[in-house]
Amino acid sequence: QVQLVESGGGLVQAGDSLRLSCVASGRTSSSYVNHMGWFRQVPGKEREFVATISWSGGSAYYADSVKGRFTISRDNAKNAVYLQMNSLKPEDTAVYYCAAALVSKWQITAPSEYNYWGQGTQVTVSS
Repeated sequence: QVQLVESGGGLVQAGDSLRLSCVASGRTSSSYVNHMGWFRQVPGKEREFVATISWSGGSAYYADSVKGRFTISRDNAKNAVYLQMNSLKPEDTAVYYCAAALVSKWQITAPSEYNYWGQGTQVTVSS
């Protein structure tokens, strides 16, 4: 089992930056967890892929909507994954979720391919 706890959300203005953190506990070794991802969701819409990173190698992949503005990173020593969000826009407003995937294939963007989820953290960007 893997437990995930997100933090770092808040209310910011358009153009500002935020850094989300996700700390994993439990069975977090790279022989079990292969990828960590960030998703976001607004009421009435499906959960949307944002970014994913290889837990062991650090290779990252982004949704087109955030490419060039968001950066995903990980610190294996701290069992943590981060999402640095720059140049935030009102359309980035959502609940952001951290997720862990056990599958080994790369560029997994479907929520159904992730096995563990955090509780989410709210990000609100005002115009």
